[in-house]
Amino acid sequence: MRKLLFTIILIINSLLVFAGDPSRKGTTGADQLLIPVGAQSIATGGAFLSNVTGLEAIYYNPAGLSHTTGSEAMFSYMSYLADINVSYFAIGTNLSDLGSFAFSIKTFDFGDIPVTTFEAPDGDGSTYSPSFLTAGITYSKVITDRVSIGVNAKVISESVMDVSATGFALDFGVQYRFPSNLSIGAAVKNIGTNMSYSGGDLQVRTGIPGSQPGSTSGNYEVVPEEFQIPSYFELSTAYNYNFNEQNNILIGTTFRNNNALEDELKFGMEYGFQSTFFVRGGYDMLLENTVNNTFGFTFGAGLNYSFADGMGLAFDYAYREVKDFPTPNHNFTVKLAVE
Repeated sequence: MRKLLFTIILIINSLLVFAGDPSRKGTTGADQLLIPVGAQSIATGGAFLSNVTGLEAIYYNPAGLSHTTGSEAMFSYMSYLADINVSYFAIGTNLSDLGSFAFSIKTFDFGDIPVTTFEAPDGDGSTYSPSFLTAGITYSKVITDRVSIGVNAKVISESVMDVSATGFALDFGVQYRFPSNLSIGAAVKNIGTNMSYSGGDLQVRTGIPGSQPGSTSGNYEVVPEEFQIPSYFELSTAYNYNFNEQNNILIGTTFRNNNALEDELKFGMEYGFQSTFFVRGGYDMLLENTVNNTFGFTFGAGLNYSFADGMGLAFDYAYREVKDFPTPNHNFTVKLAVE
């Protein structure tokens, strides 16, 4: 236990020392890694890092995957910005003393984009659609009755026509639960390789400067610069207050230390009735340049239903306010659990 806590402290200190600042905005790529998933967590602003469980924990804190029994499947769909749609699918199971395992994949639908050229700036009649996805394998285990840990290994792929980039990253998480309904958690996200684009569309055939008229054209290839992925560290705490056997309120907050953005502070609250019906709300704010925050308040609700044969079905919805865009984010999530 002492070794585990010492390791966590070393990771936290290392990130705080080498973390960037807002002046590095625009210097990282693969920002698809920053797009959240799961209506339950989105509705609470992503504030419940310390006690999130099940398949939603894969994105927020993989340590929470171990706090489930049986098997679970999850599908989530979100209408994001600029007519971009995000789909997420995950499946996992608990193998008792071996721990919990899961597989997840997140894909993006950009729609059909017209192809424009110098000769046809309004479009040449053809279209293309970028392909972005993140796929991961997660392992989580309960170490003691209070401590759980988890790791998520993922591959990041981006392709636009005949140009693509691939990277690999790891997420680490830990959760600690006190007997008094209080929990704390920490996660290190997106620690991995740099990425760089390559492909045939980076090659250009054009005239050679200084050559005679009629000379053979030359082939040139753009050499792209490598870019980092957006890593960050999060520290969270939450408290579950039980009014009685039927009603409870869960409150939580999470601090995020970004390597190339302003730091963030998230707040969330969830009211639960008979562990069946839930109402949620949250807020995500920048600690610097607060007026430039793209996202604002979040709201949502959820319904969980357990069948007599040990099966459970959950449906969650989340609304996220978006500034400077005409429509907000809408997220729908369905989960199926089998004991």
